[in-house]
Amino acid sequence: MSGHSKWATIKHKKGAADKARGKLFAKLARQIEVAARAGGGDPDMNPGLRSAVSKAKGSQMTNEAIDRAIKRGTGDAGDQSYEAITYEGYAPCGVALMIEVLTDNRNRTGADIRHIFTKSGGSMAEPGAVSWQFARRGVIVVDGNASEEMVFDLALEAGADDVVNEAGAWKITCDPSVTPGVAEAIASGGLSVLSADSPLVSDNLVPLETVEDAKSVLTIIDLLEDNDDVQDVYANFDMTDEILEGAAE
Repeated sequence: MSGHSKWATIKHKKGAADKARGKLFAKLARQIEVAARAGGGDPDMNPGLRSAVSKAKGSQMTNEAIDRAIKRGTGDAGDQSYEAITYEGYAPCGVALMIEVLTDNRNRTGADIRHIFTKSGGSMAEPGAVSWQFARRGVIVVDGNASEEMVFDLALEAGADDVVNEAGAWKITCDPSVTPGVAEAIASGGLSVLSADSPLVSDNLVPLETVEDAKSVLTIIDLLEDNDDVQDVYANFDMTDEILEGAAE
């Protein structure tokens, strides 16, 4: 797998994720609240909450912050009610995008997403026009300083399907149902887990062959991710490490 997961790995290495940590944690907390409200506050009995908590821990969100988000989700203090919506569209160069949001105002969010597409040279698509190209997979990113043998042994023993070195970090893929267990096994083995998530990925990749094309695609992704209601953006682009590095400068 390639595309947006490679870009996420680059951002972890460059520290871009740290600069936006406050906004990231706010989005993660919203996901935990919604999952807890929908299925209860016990991660062992609520797969959606277990996945959200695993993702938060993979982003170094503290246990205290996670517990507070769970309590807000299971409380009856009249908190805001969020609606989950997935938008589909195309970035420049025909790159397919899936945008997952949690919003308390569907009209506002829809207008915001449409505006981003319009001003960035993209276009929104009808439901189903893009989603058929994607499937959910577990993806765990581990610090590249870890030894190959140790990463392979821990990951495969915990149920992972594959381990590759990508952009100087180890990327482990697995069935999304075992993502939390694989991440926990790797962390228990003393390795640094940079992120653990179950993103939508695509095998139908669009190659980006110039830095200019790469920048145009990454620009729309950055603008979408900067929207407070947007939780995740998934894309099916592919490019060489050299072009990606040039676009990320």
